[in-house]
Amino acid sequence: MIVRLFGVTLILWCLGFAAFMLTLPRVLEGSTTDAIVVPTGGAGRIDRGIALLERRQAKRMLVTGVGPGVRDADLAREYRTSRALFDCCIDLGREAVDTRSNAEETAVWVKSRRYRTVRLVTSDWHVPRARMELGAAMGKSVLILGDGVPSSPRLGTLVNEYNKLILRRVALWLGIGA
Repeated sequence: MIVRLFGVTLILWCLGFAAFMLTLPRVLEGSTTDAIVVPTGGAGRIDRGIALLERRQAKRMLVTGVGPGVRDADLAREYRTSRALFDCCIDLGREAVDTRSNAEETAVWVKSRRYRTVRLVTSDWHVPRARMELGAAMGKSVLILGDGVPSSPRLGTLVNEYNKLILRRVALWLGIGA
């Protein structure tokens, strides 16, 4: 009985992982939102957010999870963007240290500005969990669009992310840490 249960669980996990891999979000084109949110931590994320902002795909952008001591001028120089864009339209969030706290920091920022639509720009493999966390933090009053930055993660990274997604989804269903 235990062996069968383990076998069924393993098959379900494999099928779910395959679905996770096949449905990784892609770059979202043509959608304008009130805001762009970019969690730090992956290549191409901030570049994508800045490009969208420059194309007026949103009013404002939050970069969440910025390290202490990082200044607007540092990021403007690193991403070859005008300081004026940072001054007018980009906020740096310094409170977040992980995906869950990125969502909490973002929820406060979005609610304070009364935004109704948010484009979440993060690595393609990270979008499902980051979007789930953001939805849990903000509720259903804000539309969250996932914008997956293409990446080439290792298999171990994908397995780890899929396991975190499952565990966090179960925790939210059970009302743990909501």
